[in-house]
Amino acid sequence: MRIIYLLLWSLLSTGLASAQSRTHKVVFIIADGIPADVLENAATPNIKKIIAGGTYLRAHVGGDQGTYTETPTISAPGYNDLLTGTWGYKHNVWDNAIKAPNYHYQNIFRLLKEQQPAKKIAIFSTWTDNRTKLVGEGLPAAGNVQFDYKFDGYELDTVAFPHDKQSLYTHAIDEKVVAEAARCLRTNAPDLSWIYLEHTDDMGHRHGDSEQLRTAVAYLDAQVGQVWAALQYRTQHAPEDWLLVLTTDHGRDAATGRGHGGQSARERTTWLVLSTKEVNAYARRGQPSIVDVLPTIARYLQLPLPVATQRELDGVPLIGPVSLAEPRVQPAGDSLRISWTALGASRTEKVNVWAAATNNFKTGGPDQYTLLGTVPLGRQALSISRQLYPGAFYKIVLEGEHNTVSRWLLPAGSPTPGSGSN
Repeated sequence: MRIIYLLLWSLLSTGLASAQSRTHKVVFIIADGIPADVLENAATPNIKKIIAGGTYLRAHVGGDQGTYTETPTISAPGYNDLLTGTWGYKHNVWDNAIKAPNYHYQNIFRLLKEQQPAKKIAIFSTWTDNRTKLVGEGLPAAGNVQFDYKFDGYELDTVAFPHDKQSLYTHAIDEKVVAEAARCLRTNAPDLSWIYLEHTDDMGHRHGDSEQLRTAVAYLDAQVGQVWAALQYRTQHAPEDWLLVLTTDHGRDAATGRGHGGQSARERTTWLVLSTKEVNAYARRGQPSIVDVLPTIARYLQLPLPVATQRELDGVPLIGPVSLAEPRVQPAGDSLRISWTALGASRTEKVNVWAAATNNFKTGGPDQYTLLGTVPLGRQALSISRQLYPGAFYKIVLEGEHNTVSRWLLPAGSPTPGSGSN
């Protein structure tokens, strides 16, 4: 009997150890320029299969309309919103020229590599600028990040992919990108991978809301199916758990479906597909945004973010426990009213409210924060005297037990950052 007991205990212990030692890995896919209504009405059996076992969320891009966070609904700003977890007023990418990105707002690949250099990162992209300009591979200002696996530059190969007037070549490139991604994921299993696909946006620009766009979405669905099959293979044959994040960078105009870049509802309204049902109260309560992807990825990878980075993020994680969201800062006479939406379940949880009168982070320096107060999370507000803190500019940071959010107070009459250029 003792021998049987020891064998059973050995098997149980081995199973528990195996479950605890499974490595978390992430793939995120940006499928360019697909409005939420187009995806929701499309025939997408593979994506719907992932949603059935995971989560579908309406989301938004473009920052907070009419505020200092407003960001153009254009591709490169959208990609960088996701990569940095911040809006344009911080990462400084306003259009596809990508003239002067502010690399002090670190992207998710750099954050992972700087803390866990043994982790492997990969990019599979129709557009080389994603690697060379947005992530800034090899640039000292961007931390000299190097991808372990990279498959891009195909748009420059006009022999293998001759450019036709109907932009059908971008479908061929997307097919190549996905084939390389599926092979690399199945064989090498990088810890964090970005797949970028362009053809849907090209069809939107050329044909608007059309059969061509619907066909492009059907192509996308088949491509997502290939990636998903590779992740399922890894899950079954290696001690790994994978999170797939599928999203888009912007919607399209309502009149024709050809344009984007503005702040109309259809241009701003996007979507998120997560291959997990374990989303939190923040994800369920309202419309998340593209800047929520970075903190979500970091949390799944169990990647602790530096405090200075947490204080600059504009996003909130969509998985795991969260304390608060929706920070607000409003001058009210002689007072400054700071408020938030409490999401934490604990009645004893506290919020630390910090303020900095500088923005040295923008140029790579530290900001000195003053603790304004510590109050119960459920109070959802704190008023402070303007006489004690008379500055015209403040970065207000609300630090809960499970996440940190921030809001800026700008001088009256300050221009919206997005109204200028790089």
